[in-house]
Amino acid sequence: MHLNKSVEKSEHTDRGWKGKFKELFRLKFRFALTSAIATAVDYALYMALVTWFFGPVVSNIISYTIAVVINFTLQKKYIFDLQRRVRTAFILSVLVSLGGLLLSTGIIYFLTRDSFFMENQIITKLIATGLVFFYNFYLKRFVFEKKFI
Repeated sequence: MHLNKSVEKSEHTDRGWKGKFKELFRLKFRFALTSAIATAVDYALYMALVTWFFGPVVSNIISYTIAVVINFTLQKKYIFDLQRRVRTAFILSVLVSLGGLLLSTGIIYFLTRDSFFMENQIITKLIATGLVFFYNFYLKRFVFEKKFI
């Protein structure tokens, strides 16, 4: 999965807003692909932990934390052009991810107060993941590239 970020971006820089829109769409698509990998790890761990070891909130914290490290590594390599030192980007990325963790854990906490969501953990996790996706994309882009759009 080798993606040449700089070539793809330079193809669209001279085409005005249409080129910027295409660049942003491609970036979101690649972000979604790498996020899907980290999310698969997150879900597999979450379901195992919530089934055999812990309650929903603790399971989410553990699985989400592991997925954050995987996601940072993939995004640094395949998505964004790093415009900061790696250490700085990692610290900022972790802070953004902590915000995402708080959002997703809060969503899971409130949803699982309802028996339907407590009995259907996969649906609960899907809702939380979907809501946190856009928060993560725009703030992580700022972390790596120092721009939102």
